[in-house]
Amino acid sequence: MNLKEIERVVGMIQTHIFRNSNAYSAGMLKSHFRGSGLQFREHQVYVPGDDVRFIDWKLSARSSNIYIKTFEEERNVEIVVFFDLSHTLLYGFEGVSKLQAMIEIVGLLYLLAGETHDLVRVIVWGDKTINLPPKKGREGLTLFISILEKFGLLDKDGKVILKQDRVLNSHSEDNKIAQIKSFLARRKEVIYLGDLSLVKNKETWGKIIDKKNMHCFRVFSPVDKHTELPFLMKVKNPISGKGMVRDLKGIKDDPLFLKERFKEIGVHERYLEKFVKELV
Repeated sequence: MNLKEIERVVGMIQTHIFRNSNAYSAGMLKSHFRGSGLQFREHQVYVPGDDVRFIDWKLSARSSNIYIKTFEEERNVEIVVFFDLSHTLLYGFEGVSKLQAMIEIVGLLYLLAGETHDLVRVIVWGDKTINLPPKKGREGLTLFISILEKFGLLDKDGKVILKQDRVLNSHSEDNKIAQIKSFLARRKEVIYLGDLSLVKNKETWGKIIDKKNMHCFRVFSPVDKHTELPFLMKVKNPISGKGMVRDLKGIKDDPLFLKERFKEIGVHERYLEKFVKELV
């Protein structure tokens, strides 16, 4: 896929995202991820109801009016997204895979960051770690799509390639947890995107989810919620590459998925709108 083709795919995805999100998404993102402080904006004439703490007494003493200082939020927020690949992301609902939904959610974050002047850093966990530099807007989305194409996840039309014969994720759970903790310690806003199909150390994950600046999203399909009958999915072991069978029955009853700060997004829902709403 050359640059012109990537631009065409990005344009298609951008149109789809804006059509399936809503107008207040940027405002909700801006109100949720706070900047590091306030900076002076301008003076305004005091009117009853204004906060008297912001009256500029020195300026007011030199004029016939009372003036207050107004401020605006200083925006230097960096949102770090951990994009957790697995073979179970390749199925979904009515033609929409979990992986496609995740790609669109990241695309939405890039586009909203372009409106709020924030930055998005995406770290892809696959057969190796791909740490994309902080970007925003269409530039970030273009870089992200080009990486996914090089990774063999998207075809020339930007569609997810569902047939994957290789190991998609070879990272140890300890390595993933260490990377998340490092960004949490630096007070970054951290978002996890995946289906948590590779989670084993539930106690540690539970502690991470409780962090104020951690936002954990499990993307699921109706198959994941099937509890009346056993549902077996053939996948590849992320370490050995050998075939294995995973039983998805009863996953919603797992204590890890009952955490207050743990959010779930279904591919059969309006997942872009729900993602933004769940951030609040």
